[in-house]
Amino acid sequence: MRKRNESVTVEHERAAAAAVPGPLDKGCSLRHSLRLPAAEGMKRPLGRRYGLWFRLRKLIIWLLGMYIAIPFLVKLCPAIQAKLVFLNFVRVPYFIDLKRPQDQGLNHTCNYYLQPEEDVTIGVWHTVPAALWKNARGKDQLWFEEALGSSHPVILYLHGNAGTRGGDHRVELYKVLSSLGYHVVTFDYRGWGDSIGSPSERGMTYDALHVFDWIKARSGDNPVYIWGHSLGTGVATNLVRRLCERETPPDALILESPFTNIREEARSHPFSVASTQYFPGFDWFFLDPITTSGIKFANDENVKYISCSLLILHAEDDPVVPFHLGKKLYNIAATSRSFRDYKVQFVPFHTDLGYRHKYIYRSPELPRILREFLGKSEHEHHH
Repeated sequence: MRKRNESVTVEHERAAAAAVPGPLDKGCSLRHSLRLPAAEGMKRPLGRRYGLWFRLRKLIIWLLGMYIAIPFLVKLCPAIQAKLVFLNFVRVPYFIDLKRPQDQGLNHTCNYYLQPEEDVTIGVWHTVPAALWKNARGKDQLWFEEALGSSHPVILYLHGNAGTRGGDHRVELYKVLSSLGYHVVTFDYRGWGDSIGSPSERGMTYDALHVFDWIKARSGDNPVYIWGHSLGTGVATNLVRRLCERETPPDALILESPFTNIREEARSHPFSVASTQYFPGFDWFFLDPITTSGIKFANDENVKYISCSLLILHAEDDPVVPFHLGKKLYNIAATSRSFRDYKVQFVPFHTDLGYRHKYIYRSPELPRILREFLGKSEHEHHH
């Protein structure tokens, strides 16, 4: 009886095990198959969010590292800051042949190469007055050099940083000045364009001095004016101060979009204005290395030693060299004793005109401004 009950119990358990697990397994597997996609769907957004946060955190760490590393790199390597000031490695427009100024619409322009120092060669463009355009066709360098002795004044143009002597706005200015009856001589400083050498403030100034002397040796008694734009104003005042000290001043100096000195200009640059608000020690990290590199371009100091007529042109909407720096430079020059016997003039261009940093050449008033100002300078030259 006992055995029978045990056997019945065992059989009953087996039957239950055989009967119940089947539906349970099926139900469980059904429930499992129904629940599994929901679980995977929950894991997928979590994983996606985690991956996004991980990438975002990496980006923040990288930016923070650059934010800290770049200032120290600039501080330890002032040459980097010098390159950022000169931007001579930015050669726009690209793919132009500087040996062929006629490709830029300058059919009455000759390309020269001069050698201010050993191992230094600079590329020069000489555009004759538009009145000589027909005579200039097909002529060689010797003819152009002799043309400097014709009865036309000469403008030595010193361009700003970045680009080359073939920059679009520069070419347009040459055309305007040529149409007004001026010879225009311009060049790329050592390290710019196709000129050979390493850029420096001293080297740029010496290149300008060499070209000025080269012009004077060929221009006879014709007036020679110096025109500097942007960074070129620093080269221009360096040059003219040196010329005045040796008692061979130019007939006039024209500064387009000038600053007071490179330190104030760097501090007033839009990038710097934003950086000084969020970066402690900006001067020590970024501005001091400029001085360490020997870059000053001290227009505000130079004008105290310049003795010739001075014209300053500046657009009120200039985003690169703020208008107030040009006005400040004028105020320094106007009160300097060195200019007491010479004309000092400041010409602003209203914001509505949209001339910004490099389009003053578009002004229909420019011919009149130059005629009135340089006409007086020519009168001083001949008397």
